[in-house]
Amino acid sequence: MDKLSIRSKWIINFSVAAMLFSVLAGCSLLPKEEEALAPPLIKPSKENLQTYEVKKGTIIKEIKSVANFESTDIQYYQYKHAGGRIEKVFVTAGDHVKKGEVLVQLEVDNLDLEVQYKELNLEKAKQALDAAKQNQDQETMKIALLQMKIAQTEYSRALDKLNSKKLVAEKDGEAIFVDSLKAGDNVDSYRVLISVADPSKLHLVYTAASDMSDVKVGMPVLVTHQNKSYQEKVVQTPSSAPITDNPQLQELYKKSLYINLSSVPAQAEIGQSADIEIITQKKEGALIIPRSGLRSYVGRTYVQVLDGESRKEVDVQVGISTATEVEIQKGLTEGQKIILQ
Repeated sequence: MDKLSIRSKWIINFSVAAMLFSVLAGCSLLPKEEEALAPPLIKPSKENLQTYEVKKGTIIKEIKSVANFESTDIQYYQYKHAGGRIEKVFVTAGDHVKKGEVLVQLEVDNLDLEVQYKELNLEKAKQALDAAKQNQDQETMKIALLQMKIAQTEYSRALDKLNSKKLVAEKDGEAIFVDSLKAGDNVDSYRVLISVADPSKLHLVYTAASDMSDVKVGMPVLVTHQNKSYQEKVVQTPSSAPITDNPQLQELYKKSLYINLSSVPAQAEIGQSADIEIITQKKEGALIIPRSGLRSYVGRTYVQVLDGESRKEVDVQVGISTATEVEIQKGLTEGQKIILQ
């Protein structure tokens, strides 16, 4: 029994070994796996940088724009004591008006009839005074004289009230503004309805929303109109504008430059324009870079300087600045190369 058991164990072990051998032999017959290929090496492309060599030159900050011819003598017409309802507007913008011409008429209601009654009372008072003079009665003459003075005052006041219902041109000129009014519209007192300007007294006005703090009174202005140039001067800036309570003028003065004309061009008219050039800042021999080379971050102003194959950030101090160029006062030297944005 023991011999049989030993023999069985031997047979089992031999069978297991044979199976393992056959498995290993089978594996040796399989094709070998190919080794994984290494990824191709890609040469990094060279960064394409736009650079600029710092140079010295002349930097000019100037205003180049268009200004309009306006009159220096403008009369504003408005009802000062009381408004009313429009009966008729007699002019339109652009019309030439004559002194004494009626511009606007308000409805008079019964004022014209009241004037006639006052005039009638005045004539009666005059007749009563004449009769008293003929009778040579001093007391009667005194009373008649007082009555006539009262009648005269009442008539004058009624006539002034009637005349106050119309706006009349005080001088010749051109209507440069007429409010959009029609019959029946109500107007308040002190509302400007018409503006009349003297077309022979002109200056130039340049209006812009941009900052004009660099412009000073007395600065020269090159004015060009119809291919002819004139050297003129700035006479008013936002900082030198007169004090006024008029809110419209306050707003206008904040953004306007006024240019005096020593000689008004022969063909100039109200509303026409002229080219102007005002140099506000100029420096020769300045270090200049393009504005696109200047960078800023959290209050810091700097440039990127190309140093061989590397770049470094350099803080700079800026001087004159225009729309395209910047003066560098500190931080760079001539010949250095900066990287543009």
